[in-house]
Amino acid sequence: MRRIAVINQKGGVGKTTSCCNVGAAIASTGRRVLMIDLDPQAHLSMHLGVDPYPNRTSVYDVLTDNLPVSEAAIQLSENLHLIPAHIDLAAAEMELVSVMGREVILRDALPEFADQFDVVMMDCPPSLGVLTINGLAAANEVMIPLQPHFLALQGVGKLLETIELVQKRINPELVVSGIILCMYEAGTRLAAEVTSDLREFVSAARDTRKPWSNAKVFKTCIRRNIKLAESPGYGKTIFDYANSSNGASDYAALAAEILGVEHIEIPTQVVTDLEQAVDNVAAETRDQDAFPERQPPSPPAQSSPQPQPDATSPTDVTALEIEGRIVTGPHEVESPANQVDSESHSEDRGDRHRDSDDQPRTEEPAPVSDVAPPAPRPSNSSGARIPIQFEETVESDSEARFG
Repeated sequence: MRRIAVINQKGGVGKTTSCCNVGAAIASTGRRVLMIDLDPQAHLSMHLGVDPYPNRTSVYDVLTDNLPVSEAAIQLSENLHLIPAHIDLAAAEMELVSVMGREVILRDALPEFADQFDVVMMDCPPSLGVLTINGLAAANEVMIPLQPHFLALQGVGKLLETIELVQKRINPELVVSGIILCMYEAGTRLAAEVTSDLREFVSAARDTRKPWSNAKVFKTCIRRNIKLAESPGYGKTIFDYANSSNGASDYAALAAEILGVEHIEIPTQVVTDLEQAVDNVAAETRDQDAFPERQPPSPPAQSSPQPQPDATSPTDVTALEIEGRIVTGPHEVESPANQVDSESHSEDRGDRHRDSDDQPRTEEPAPVSDVAPPAPRPSNSSGARIPIQFEETVESDSEARFG
């Protein structure tokens, strides 16, 4: 059984994305794959559509309560299982401070699954703490996702030192099998220079006893692709989300290179919808049992239909300029007669104000009106569309020239 730890102490280099999609591609070939999420952020779990709610069994229970791996694993498809993570995993390091052999708890829990899986992939957190050491102690090979940037390259040296230390003291079988270049931009000089430096560094260790003496920089580079960034938001692998994208073809080729085969057919569905639906229903049932007073939200009230305009109704205008701003939406436009009346009323009010300037002014209390105040304008929270929307500001010619 291959036990692969996907690790890099620098975050944002494609570690979780690579672990998820490489494991899914391997599972599509018929090999039995177990994924273990060791990151308290639970990004691998969410990437595979598993919600890390508080009462779910997770790898935290395996590490702290000696829960068998078989009870913590969730079946996502015929050949793909997952042991999810939870935010409580962040406290596992403090809870395991006084535990003897805390670095090898996961390694001791895996032998029961030795005959049930062909590949175990562990997504390690972006740190070098107890959780990462557990992953390195349980693995027999390490893969390092790396973004071809200068700062990402600087952290590889410290990571290799940690791997060498774990090999000497805890896990003599541990080796670095390869480096995965993620978010690769072939048209940049920086990417070519970093790749060249990596290949030279790996080649220089060929005849040494370093854990990376037989490592290689994988020929398949994962190109920057927006579909890879979108798929976690839908809880899907890249093959379930966009199997015709460059990200899907790149990870299928990378999985073939890892397995040592010539080609892997790009899968169309890895995580089945049936198990996800059953899992979601179980979560909803558990939440309703825990909170019986919680009722499903009532549907929003239906707004009354708007009257259709006729020949005597106000004119609908699609855009107006009001105080230097473009206003879109239906508006009421006064007729010319009403505009003349309003102008005459304003002139009469002006005359009265001019006549009253010569008289001493006395403050009078504001008259109390019997008219009810206007109703508040509806908000967008109920789904209703606000009729008037200010889209942009129109600047005058002088403002445009002189700013």
